Amino acid sequence: MKFVTVRDFRNSSRDIWEKVSNDEDVVVTNNGKPTAILVNVNEDNLEEVLAGIRQARAMRAFNRLQEQASSAKHMDDKEIEAVIKTYRSEKRTKKQDKSV
Repeated sequence: MKFVTVRDFRNSSRDIWEKVSNDEDVVVTNNGKPTAILVNVNEDNLEEVLAGIRQARAMRAFNRLQEQASSAKHMDDKEIEAVIKTYRSEKRTKKQDKSV
């Protein structure tokens, strides 16, 4: 896995695309923090790759809920719904921030 900055990505995009097309994953960083992952996809595996990403996101959310539940003695249905609502709200906010 290779790490490149946003600036490097802009200046050397051809070299980076070559790495991705050779099945090398590339992490794009902004201010030293990872912001994107570039992976090789094609028409045959696009849906499979997207499904894998969505599954990983769902598992992260589930694991967070499980950690919160284990740290608390008991969560009732309202508390669980509040956690889910907060997570979805944060996700929407991040998505809107990225689209601006």
